[in-house]
Amino acid sequence: MSRRTPALIAAAVLLPLALTACSTPEGDEPTGNKAAAKSDGFPYTVTNCGVTTTYKAPPKRVVTMNQHVTEIMLELGLTKSLVGTAYLDDKVLPKYAKDYASVPVIAKEYPSYEQVLATNPDFVYGGYSSAFTAGDGRGREAFKKAGIETRLNTESCAKADTPMETLYEEIREVGRTFGVTERAEAWIKQAKADNAATAKKLKDLKALPVFVYDSGDKTAFTAGGKGIGNELITRAGGTNIFADLDKSFGDASWENVVARKPEAIVIYDYGSTTVAQKKKRLLDDPALADVPAIKNKRFAVMPLSDAVLGVRVPAAVGKLAAQLHPAATTS
Repeated sequence: MSRRTPALIAAAVLLPLALTACSTPEGDEPTGNKAAAKSDGFPYTVTNCGVTTTYKAPPKRVVTMNQHVTEIMLELGLTKSLVGTAYLDDKVLPKYAKDYASVPVIAKEYPSYEQVLATNPDFVYGGYSSAFTAGDGRGREAFKKAGIETRLNTESCAKADTPMETLYEEIREVGRTFGVTERAEAWIKQAKADNAATAKKLKDLKALPVFVYDSGDKTAFTAGGKGIGNELITRAGGTNIFADLDKSFGDASWENVVARKPEAIVIYDYGSTTVAQKKKRLLDDPALADVPAIKNKRFAVMPLSDAVLGVRVPAAVGKLAAQLHPAATTS
């Protein structure tokens, strides 16, 4: 998979919410005057992937592009803000299905600039850098000129070595932008507790060498060392054999896969190629016959949407740990 570019764009109408303890009840409209906006934490200035924006109030009409950012909006209770969505990698989580069904899908993959504008948005939230491809007319500058603010999920631009902290900051900044700080902080608190619980179960276990197989034939498209996918493996009790790849995703040679002797293979599940087809491709390749994971048929499976910077990650750590170390995680 050569993007990252899954297909899901969402936009909707957001009723402004107050942030302080004296805020109006959820769903009620605040007064809307400048004093109220200021007491709710606005104006708010944030720099996102090199773009600095000052919000005088929460955005009201939002389009999301890519599944993981759509799910962030749904998790934070911002469905009514969404006027459009696009580009799913797989099914949204059951807990989001009803809310997701209420949001217009404006394109199966990335929408055109004109399709986005047709929803009359004031904010566009993209998951991968490809969401804002200038050559396709969807550059962040083009939206800015049209009076539309934008945000790019920070996995596409973060340089920190702690992607989980980047995830927390992503949730915190989105919550702050939309005036739902308490919801964001509650999610972060629970995520930290879930991560701590998994770490406790895996304490003192030997890490398992892991190869991520996303896709590819002549080369292996895999998880590198810079994204949340790498940290997810580490927190699940594994060691990414391509952690030295200086990016979130990239190509590796099959010769290196053989040389690094992974003991487990994590298959990313998405798109038209099934997990069974991917397993068959790996098992039928004579060049991989001596790889320990192939010899022992030791596979784990993850939906792609679990392995990118979104709200699924803490649960995904636990699910992957259960596949890599079942004995340690069943108690």
